[in-house]
Amino acid sequence: MHTAAFGIIGTGSEVPEIELTNAELAERFGVTTEWIERKTGIRSRRHMAAGQTPSAMALLAAGRALAAAGLLAEQLDVIVVATSTGDSPMPPVACLVQAGLGAYRATCFDINIGCSGFVHALAVAHAMLATRRGGHALLVGTDAWSRFTDPADRSTAVLLADAAGAAVLGPVPARYGIVDSDLTGHGHRADLLVLEGGGSELPPTHATVDAGKHYLRMKGRAVTEFVSAEVPLSIKELLRRTGTLPEEIAHFVPHQANGVLLARLAEDMGLTGARLHTTLERFGNSGAASLPVTLDHAVRAGALHDGDLVLLAGFGGGMAVGNSLLRWHEPLAGYGVREVAA
Repeated sequence: MHTAAFGIIGTGSEVPEIELTNAELAERFGVTTEWIERKTGIRSRRHMAAGQTPSAMALLAAGRALAAAGLLAEQLDVIVVATSTGDSPMPPVACLVQAGLGAYRATCFDINIGCSGFVHALAVAHAMLATRRGGHALLVGTDAWSRFTDPADRSTAVLLADAAGAAVLGPVPARYGIVDSDLTGHGHRADLLVLEGGGSELPPTHATVDAGKHYLRMKGRAVTEFVSAEVPLSIKELLRRTGTLPEEIAHFVPHQANGVLLARLAEDMGLTGARLHTTLERFGNSGAASLPVTLDHAVRAGALHDGDLVLLAGFGGGMAVGNSLLRWHEPLAGYGVREVAA
């Protein structure tokens, strides 16, 4: 087997234009804007317009990531899309992305593992590329949770949003790239985040729609307890295997679940030298997209530097946890002037 170093060589993202502010939600739920921000760290979130789709967002993010990597679509070997809210049950979003890009030599498939999907996609693609010489993979996280959020459910409506984030994985010098990943599943806790309707057990009917079975339901306090317990264990195992001290981490880029929770995780893990990157204050929690969107904004802002250790942390529905450690390689090919679109 040929072994090589692979790292992220380009990133891109897309967030919809429609903005739902705390003021609108505060009036709906009879709370204050300050209460929402204090509890979640979120000031606004983005929702797709009528007619927009997760695959359309994914294509825009993917095109930007390819441009940043200086790569053509026909050079891709693998396309992996992480989503739990695809355009439809069939075809996979990855196939729509492949067709939209014209990346016809690439194998393509979706991963449905909730908000940890991007890190899972990264680990799977990395393993696939490790058997090739000079291969490239496109990773996309795209979700449209506004379409599955009960507008009367405060616990989800204040959090969830829509977006897409993408990254290109390719060869990098030997000391750079993905150091290791740690993926764990906790299926016995699957009841913490559920969307019951729309599958083969409860196909869509008037009765299931009237009963709200097609909305995401979350046991918020239990989810927080799960994340607080399981994510540090996975990160500690990853650091142990790689011989890395917490204070050596320069950047912590987590799934954008809740600002209060993320700050607590960084503190509990002893990531004293790490910059915590967040975008949830502007964009909310966009599921599998939130981590790559945040990474893209950090890269385009010039925050990541050559040789920096970057910790990616994903966690959510399933329940599942995925963490990855990367040594950043710069310069990347096609960013040009560094600026981030709102």
